Parts: sequence; C-alpha cells; structure tokens
Amino acid sequence: MLRPYFVGWFPSADIPLDPPLPEIALLGRSNVGKSSLLNALAGQRLAKVSGTPGKTRALTVYHMGAYYFLDLPGYGYAKAGQAQRREFGTLIARTLDRVRLAGVLWLLDVRRDPSPEDRVIQDLFAAKGTRVLAAVTKGDKLPRGPRAGRERELRETLRLDSDQLIMTSARAREGIPELKEAIGALVGEALE
Repeated sequence: MLRPYFVGWFPSADIPLDPPLPEIALLGRSNVGKSSLLNALAGQRLAKVSGTPGKTRALTVYHMGAYYFLDLPGYGYAKAGQAQRREFGTLIARTLDRVRLAGVLWLLDVRRDPSPEDRVIQDLFAAKGTRVLAAVTKGDKLPRGPRAGRERELRETLRLDSDQLIMTSARAREGIPELKEAIGALVGEALE
C-alpha cells in the first residue's frame, strides 16, 4: 500500500487533484491539534507540529492512499487581520463546495466550549449539506472519568449523532483506530 505523502500548498480551493479521489477536509480552530492528529492518522510525521497557532495559511493537501486530506487554516486565530480572516473564510467555503468532498473532519478541543466561530462553521456545514465527523482532540488532557461526560455534553451542545463524534488523543493514540474506520466509511459512501 502507498504510504501517505504531502502533495502541496495551494492558495485557492479550485486546484485539480490527480488522480481524482474522495476528499476529506480537515478543519478546526487554531491550536486544536490538527497536525498532531493528521500525523497520528497517517502513522508518520507528515505535517509539521507547531506550538504557534496560525501556521497553516493555505490549503495543504496530503494523499492518504484512498483519499486526500485537505488541511485548511485554523479559524478563530486572534492575530490574523480582517482581510486574512476573510480570505480564510472564502477558502473554507470554496473547499466545502468541491465536487469530490466526501465530508469534513471537524476538530474540537476537549477543554474548550464551542465558540461563536465554531457555531458559524457548523451553520456553514448545515447550509452546504456537508457531512461532518467530529474528532474531539486532546482527550488525554482530561482524566478518564470526566471524558465521557464531556463527550456527551459536546454531542448534545452541537446536536451531533453518537456516530459523528469520536474522542481522540494523538499523543496517547486513543480513538485513532475508530477515527480511521469512520473516515473510511465516509470515503466509502462517497464512492458509492
């Protein structure tokens, strides 16, 4: 099987990808752990992990074998200017319109309540009819006891079905097999 690899950075969402495969957009707030989770899913270091939020500035594409990950800039980055935030918003909206988009892997930090930006993104998903799989990141930051309650709370607050939300920890590799399986189901449905 072909190992995952970096395809490139692109300033706009209208780039053609060859070979044509299903696509999964990777989206979340700045500093939610997108790169760490992507690396855990790939089983190797593909994306550079940075302690500084706001490093992703373009559409970053990774070939994952049966599909592409389209890594988008984090939203809610406080230091981004108004013009840059508008550019990021346009890039996100146009990515959600891509013909081969099978769905979105929406990352949410277990320690943070959904923000106004999260709500705007969720409304955008609903408006575009985008299929959503939520990965709650940094699960290792909470003791095991409160995790189940926090998972239930996030699911209810965001009105997600039980199969749409998976608790993960890239560091402890928790939830990674389940997340891979759920992504595979999204990709499989796109191929039907």
